[in-house]
Amino acid sequence: MTRLPIRGTCLSMPNPAHKNANPFSFRDLTPEQAVLRVSGLSVAVAVILIALKTLALSASGSVAVLASLTDSALDLIASLITFFAVRFARTSPDKEHPFGHGKAEAFSALIQAGLVFFSAALILSDSWAHLRDPQPVSGGALSIAVLIVSLALTGALIYAQALAVKASGSVAVAADRAHYAADLAGNGIALIGVGAAALGVVHIDAIAGGLIALWLLWGAVQVLRSAADHLMDRAMDDEDIARIVEAACNAPEVLDVHRLRTRISGPHRLIQMHMALPADLSLVRAHEIILSAEQRILSVFPNADILIHPDPAGVSEPHGGVFSGVPSHAEQSINGR
Repeated sequence: MTRLPIRGTCLSMPNPAHKNANPFSFRDLTPEQAVLRVSGLSVAVAVILIALKTLALSASGSVAVLASLTDSALDLIASLITFFAVRFARTSPDKEHPFGHGKAEAFSALIQAGLVFFSAALILSDSWAHLRDPQPVSGGALSIAVLIVSLALTGALIYAQALAVKASGSVAVAADRAHYAADLAGNGIALIGVGAAALGVVHIDAIAGGLIALWLLWGAVQVLRSAADHLMDRAMDDEDIARIVEAACNAPEVLDVHRLRTRISGPHRLIQMHMALPADLSLVRAHEIILSAEQRILSVFPNADILIHPDPAGVSEPHGGVFSGVPSHAEQSINGR
C-alpha cells in the first residue's frame, strides 16, 4: 500500500511511478469516445452471435449451445443497457443532479449482474434436466463452426472493451465485458460439449452447460462488487491518490496537501482537499495558485471535478459538516487502515 504524508511539505514527497499515466492506445479516439464506440460495437456483436447460435441450436439441439445462446441473448440486453447508460452518465449536470449522472453506469452494472444471475439459474436447471435425461446431439459440425466464429468475435470485442476500460475506468463497460468474458468461456465449454456429444458422450453436453452457469455466477459477483464500490463512494486507489498529490504539489508556493478525499461517480472523479499556502499571500495570488493546481490535476485526470480549500501555513481546520472528524484517504493509508 502506498504511504502518503498527512502533513509536511509537498516537495519532500517521492514521485510515484506512473510511466504509463495514459496507457490508452485505441487509435485516435479519446477514452470517452472509445467507451461510446465500444458500447455500440458490443450491441452489434451480440446480434451477430445470437443469429449464429440460433442457427447452431436449430441444427444440433445442444444444451451447451442453448446455454451459450441464452447468455448471448442476455448479453444483448446488457449491451443495450450499457449503450444508453454510458451516454446518460456523460450528460451535463442539471438542477436536480448537480454532481452529474455518472452513477447511471453503476446502476446499469447492477441490472446486468441481475440478468446474469437469472440466466445462470435457468441454465443450471436446464443442464440438470438434460443430465437426468440426455438427448442426442446432431449437426455437430455446424455447431462447432458457429462456436469457433463466436470465440473469435467475442475475443476481439473483449480486447476492445479492455482497452476502453483501462483508459476510462467505465464500470458499465467493465460489466459488459464481464458478460462477454463469460460468453467467451461459455463458447469454449460449449465447443467441448458439442464435440463430445457428437462422439456419443452425451452427458458432457449437460455438464458443459452447468459449468457455463457457474462461470456466469462468478462473473456476476465481480460486477456486483465493482458496482457497489461506485454506489458506496469508494475512494480512488492509492496510486491515483499519489498522482493527485504530486500534481497538486508541483509548485513552490504549495507547502502541503491534506484532508484529501476522493470518490468515483461513473466516468467522473470527484476530488477535494485542503492546500497549505504561505500565510502572507494575497487572496488573488492564492486564487491563482489554486487554479494552477486544478489545471495540473486535470491534466492527469481530465474527467475530474475538483474543490480545493486554501489554508494559511500552520493553520488547518477539518472539513465542515458531519464528516469533519473522519480521517481522509491519506490519513487512513498512513495508519495502515
